[in-house]
Amino acid sequence: MAFQALTLTPLPLSLPSSRRRVRVRVLAVAADQTPPPPPVHPSEPANSPSRLLRELAQRKKAVSPKKKHPPRRFILKPPLDDERLTRRFLSSPQLSLKALPLLSSCLPSAPLSTADRTWMDEYLLEAKQALGYPLAPSETLGEGDDCPARHFDVLLYLAFQHLDSSCERTRTRHVRNGHSRLWFLGQYVLELAFCEFFLQRYPRESPGPMRERVFALIGKKVLPKWLKAASLHNLVFPYDDLDKMIRKDREPPSKAVFWALFGAIYLCFGMPEVYRVLFEAFGMDPDDESCQPKLRRQLEDVDYVSVEFEKRQLTWQDVAAYRPPPDALFAHPRLFRACVPPGMHRFRGNIWDFDSRPKVMDTLGYPLPMNDRIPEITEARNIELGLGLQLCFLHPSKHKFEHPRFCFERLEYVGQKIQDLVLAERLLMKHLDAPGRWLAEKHRRMLMNKYCGRYLRDKHLHHYVIYGESVQDRFEHNRRLRNPSTTSVQQALHGLAYCVYGKPDVRRLMFEVFDFEQVQPKAV
Repeated sequence: MAFQALTLTPLPLSLPSSRRRVRVRVLAVAADQTPPPPPVHPSEPANSPSRLLRELAQRKKAVSPKKKHPPRRFILKPPLDDERLTRRFLSSPQLSLKALPLLSSCLPSAPLSTADRTWMDEYLLEAKQALGYPLAPSETLGEGDDCPARHFDVLLYLAFQHLDSSCERTRTRHVRNGHSRLWFLGQYVLELAFCEFFLQRYPRESPGPMRERVFALIGKKVLPKWLKAASLHNLVFPYDDLDKMIRKDREPPSKAVFWALFGAIYLCFGMPEVYRVLFEAFGMDPDDESCQPKLRRQLEDVDYVSVEFEKRQLTWQDVAAYRPPPDALFAHPRLFRACVPPGMHRFRGNIWDFDSRPKVMDTLGYPLPMNDRIPEITEARNIELGLGLQLCFLHPSKHKFEHPRFCFERLEYVGQKIQDLVLAERLLMKHLDAPGRWLAEKHRRMLMNKYCGRYLRDKHLHHYVIYGESVQDRFEHNRRLRNPSTTSVQQALHGLAYCVYGKPDVRRLMFEVFDFEQVQPKAV
């Protein structure tokens, strides 16, 4: 590149001899960007056609942009022939368990390779020791393939395989998809576990402070800290110092591994083991100063709580070890008592109970037939179910200022978490080959707030919501106010169904009554 300096030509002026020396400042340097001309053959004239064509080709080559090829993932591949497709499906571990459809849908889509087995032989014992599990291979646990714990080694291996661009093993399809499907399930398992725990531990608290507690314990900022507390950070970041990594490199892998870990534990051992690992292996403390909610003005709660919550504050051992008695009214009796205050009995026989409750129960298919030994148990359950339904339709504007728990907020909190988990399980079993990110997007689109309330309104149940007299006209005629409240009622119904009849009834409400998947034929 040739640089041309500015030059000053002397001015034709006659100046006195005693003039001062003028200092010239160079203000700019012009750079010549034109490419040097191609070498001219001595025998060619300056205007020969071959020389002009050669210069034109040179200029075109310099100016035209590089041709972009499509990325490899968009290049269509020929479909597998029937024989190879059949062989792939029959060899897939996902189709090996008929008795455990959810667990088998989270197994890898292809048998583990030699590289996968090498990692398991080298690092799996360290992970199991940190989490407090026996070091023997999980295949020795239980009898027969129908024991979920037998598959723990494979799922624990998948949980630690976060996507690393420098590692060929984590980029293979069966490892990549298996890991992402586990973290997709695990995030909702954690949310439901903390929701049930805090509702029973703080029976008078509203869901707002509880959400703050959950975020302080398992927000993405603190997850690297928990992995380090359990000595698992070396398995997630084998070549990096966790404390020196920047946040955007440290948090996403930590979050994916932490969620996937609890997805694997939930599938193999159930919810009590989730509590043990959270509070024992990771050492979480709900009373820690960093986990306390912001100070806010609390409404005075003058109503009673259930007897089991009055004596003392429940610990995680109480929640994890609790088993309902054989003649219990509900599938989750203690959770029902934490969400429906005893004082709801004062609403028995009111106008809503007499006029609206039968229509709501008829639309939802309640009460469900149950095989109870004593008829009085059935009658008591149906009475409590009616009171719970009235609480689901009780908007905070009605009684919350005088009686903070006489509204649907706590049931709504349970309902949000259980409907997230139920739909996640449904999508995992329905789409066996889908990666976790695709499932998460589909999950988000199916549970968007505007859709949840819409399904309730399609059944014409929004007419039975009980608003305060001062806001009733505004909520009934303004959809921006009405639609979020109908969404809350919908979620509260799912929470009540979970407390009274268990997870199967939430599935029935979501996929048969309200048709969240929009697959049932519409009335013409």
